[in-house]
Amino acid sequence: MTSTGSGPGFGPDLVEVFGPSQQDGGPELVQLLTPEGERVEHPEFSFGDGMSADEEAETIRGFYRDMVLTRRIDTEATALQRHGELGIWAQLLGQEAAQIGAGRALRPQDYVFPTYREHGVAYCRGVDPLSLLGLFRGVDQGSWDPADNNFGLYTIVIGAQTLHATGYAMGMQRDGVVGTGDPDRDAAVIAHFGDGASSQGDVNEAFIFAASYNAPVVFFCQNNQWAISEPIERQTRIPLYQRALGFGFPGVRVDGNDVLATYAVTQAALQRAREGQGPTLVEAYTYRMGAHTTTDDPTRYRLSDDVEHWKLKDPIARVQVYLKRNGLADEAFFEAVQDEANDLGHHLREGCKALPDPAPLSMFDHVYAEETEELRAQREGFAAYLDTFEGAR
Repeated sequence: MTSTGSGPGFGPDLVEVFGPSQQDGGPELVQLLTPEGERVEHPEFSFGDGMSADEEAETIRGFYRDMVLTRRIDTEATALQRHGELGIWAQLLGQEAAQIGAGRALRPQDYVFPTYREHGVAYCRGVDPLSLLGLFRGVDQGSWDPADNNFGLYTIVIGAQTLHATGYAMGMQRDGVVGTGDPDRDAAVIAHFGDGASSQGDVNEAFIFAASYNAPVVFFCQNNQWAISEPIERQTRIPLYQRALGFGFPGVRVDGNDVLATYAVTQAALQRAREGQGPTLVEAYTYRMGAHTTTDDPTRYRLSDDVEHWKLKDPIARVQVYLKRNGLADEAFFEAVQDEANDLGHHLREGCKALPDPAPLSMFDHVYAEETEELRAQREGFAAYLDTFEGAR
């Protein structure tokens, strides 16, 4: 989409990258793999450029494996919550392609700011799924170190991470790791949020700052049609990706159930950011086939026919059909992936139950870089209280 702005990164260069197809009546949704498992062409985005046929097939098989394992993480965590082992769980059922496509488009030096549902992106960044379970079990506050994976801690405050991401991206500019031409150095930031969060003031403020400072950030909105019980029709009068134009940067809508298209679009947006061309809004158009969280009952506000309709667009099934139809994977491959998923399920079940409870005083450990007098007094007061109970520390 073109921009009406006049600052750095605005103008014809946006047309060259994202083209005019999503305005003036052109095709709205970027799709490279149909729900029936057929490859289709798009005028602006493609998958597999620079890959050999074998490399492309191996990459798609990898996407399939990633999505199957991510779904298993989700279903096991849901079951653990039902058995009282987790306090709550935010499901991602149906959104695997959006997360794996975006996660695999990242380079090691890129940085991710997630919400509380990016389990697939966390998996792509090497975060142990047990660390995710520990957070929802209430035994830690997110036990992964963001510095190890360039993957931030989950954000419960809706939309706040978009401001964090924009500030971090502006810091990258000042660190000189944007637009240098060195692919091992140039970096970008991606901020994940949902369609409900797009109505938050923090998100819109992040758009303003990112546009004003040409920050290297990709705003990745997983539009799963529901902000808990509020349908997308009550949140916006236009497609979400079109909002970007009003802030002065391009937006693109991609089939969020198409892992190939999501990968291609996110890869292009991230590369644009790394080169110093500024922010992009990616709207991954998908559907939440599960509940908002395990405390939600979606049958109270949506029709079962809608869910059945979207099951026909299942992101995993379409890749499986494509691989089988084109002879790119045999039954042994699919069985091996299923066996790996079963092993992962066992690891999560046993590992979750074995997670240790935290020491009560550990809540004070990482409040500040240096302990303040006030915090010290609070720690000592709580310690004295614990001492009134045998073995409480």
